[in-house]
Amino acid sequence: MDTRAETARILVEFLEVAITSIVFHKRVYPAGAFERRRYMNAVVHRAKQPELRDYIHSSVNALFPFIQKGLVERVLVIFFNKDDNVVNERFVFKLGMNQSSSSGSKIEEADLEFSLRSFLIKLPTSENLTKPLPPGKIALKSPHLRTIDSQKFADCRWEVTAYFRGLPEVGTSKEADVWIPTDTKQWQHLPEVTPIKSMSSQPLSLQLFVEHPSPSEPKTCHV
Repeated sequence: MDTRAETARILVEFLEVAITSIVFHKRVYPAGAFERRRYMNAVVHRAKQPELRDYIHSSVNALFPFIQKGLVERVLVIFFNKDDNVVNERFVFKLGMNQSSSSGSKIEEADLEFSLRSFLIKLPTSENLTKPLPPGKIALKSPHLRTIDSQKFADCRWEVTAYFRGLPEVGTSKEADVWIPTDTKQWQHLPEVTPIKSMSSQPLSLQLFVEHPSPSEPKTCHV
């Protein structure tokens, strides 16, 4: 496996774990919907419900060929109000595959995983940098996901969204067909950005930050 493919593989695995951690720490579902695991020698959480686990897994793994080609610019976890579809918060993974990486060079997997591990350690301590989601007793993530129980947790819906540097051609592959254009509108004003963690290495650069709507953003604006 060449350098780009190996880097993309490691990144996709990391994103699946990181997105699950974000959903866990945002309390979209009760804690009992997750189980503790170890990944990259860090304590993380894995979704126990098949629909939730499969949604995250399939969404992120469908990005593999596009990450390998350097086509993916950002991967977002977006939290919406349940009733009015207004975006409350966006976790943004901004990534870049080093163009100088070649099939003849070899990455040090342990070094890359050590750098990515620092993101997983940082996520649980970043809750004070984010805003609480609307409280409620019903969790909605996607139409097919059922409520797990009646405990109090965030009353919202959420999704994984990817921004591409170049649009993949639909119909050319199964991976391309998974991703459909979004009708999500942009905020009218620049968002408030809170950095969480960043890294830069030979095969990969990665930034994680949180975006919130500007205080001047119209309350009725759907994004």
